Amino acid sequence: MKLDGKVAVVTGSGRGIGRAYARGLAQAGCAVVINDVDGDVAEQTVKELTDSGAKAVAEVVPVGGTEAAEKLVQRAVDSFGGIDIMCTNAGILRDRVLWKMTDEDFDSVIETHLRGTFTCARAAAIRMREQGRGGRIVVVSSWAGQRGNFGQTNYAAAKAGIAAFARTWAMELARAEITVNAIVPNAITRMIASIPGMAEMVEAAEKGTPLPDMVRKQMGMGMPEDVAPLLVFLCSDAAKDVTGQCVGLGGDKLSLWSHPHEVSTAYHDGAWTADAIAQTWSTSVGSRLESYGIPFLGGGK
Repeated sequence: MKLDGKVAVVTGSGRGIGRAYARGLAQAGCAVVINDVDGDVAEQTVKELTDSGAKAVAEVVPVGGTEAAEKLVQRAVDSFGGIDIMCTNAGILRDRVLWKMTDEDFDSVIETHLRGTFTCARAAAIRMREQGRGGRIVVVSSWAGQRGNFGQTNYAAAKAGIAAFARTWAMELARAEITVNAIVPNAITRMIASIPGMAEMVEAAEKGTPLPDMVRKQMGMGMPEDVAPLLVFLCSDAAKDVTGQCVGLGGDKLSLWSHPHEVSTAYHDGAWTADAIAQTWSTSVGSRLESYGIPFLGGGK
């Protein structure tokens, strides 16, 4: 699958899944703007790509505010003549249970994930619409955003909001032939090592221990490189009619996530009262409650 002549910005692409995304796009022929808060890491990734014959430059800036987003898009324009792809991957974790989470814990995660996705997508959309040649915006949601996860109030809220961004922007940008989709990745990176039960798996993966089939298939979890092909596909002509979707990939498992929708309804002549709801609850809308949490992390209910 070729993306020759396309120009991409991948936020948070100095390491981890972001670097895998950038590699995948570069291998498909994209020129890539690498973004990270660590200049050395960003330059190392640029060198890796350019040494392999790809075109890449670094923009070292913390994602979140408007100025950073505009710098990223402008770097793509100045270096490669425009922008065709924006992948909003940058993120941080500040995991704590609700009663221990501080304002700073909450605000910093929302700033990077939710606001950063908004500002970068907006800057890219403005430029893409001006160019008049369409484009691809690929945002990054998560299992936590779809299902909730213990200790991740801030992260789950941000990632749920990002999924909603994709559905909304797909409608708003359709006329400009800009598709918007959300990736729901499931990969082993340093960032997930703080999640209970994941540290040992991360350590083993970093040592090069092959992941067992149970992890790759049942958990649908693999290495960062396993997720990158989904981004390449979504940015290609093969996915020109795919928009407004949340698509998961991890290990050997590819999936399409459902959107929130009514699963059961009941009607009552006139207005519902609390007593009337209680009387009909267990035999109507409450007869089968929705599950929540991430099963393979022990939080599924």
